[in-house]
Amino acid sequence: MTQSLVLAVALMLIIEGILPFIAPAVWREMFQRLTRFSDGQLRFIGLTGMLLGLVLLMVFK
Repeated sequence: MTQSLVLAVALMLIIEGILPFIAPAVWREMFQRLTRFSDGQLRFIGLTGMLLGLVLLMVFK
């Protein structure tokens, strides 16, 4: 279980690092847009991401 969790975190870090590595200007602009969102909008984005992750886990497990 611990090994799977560490692998999942490592994969998440790799995926999140791709855009700033390949296109830092695009990443910076996207991050600036995110800072202008309201708390409710950010929560919705977070909830959507979590639900999508859960669905993918259930489908592919």
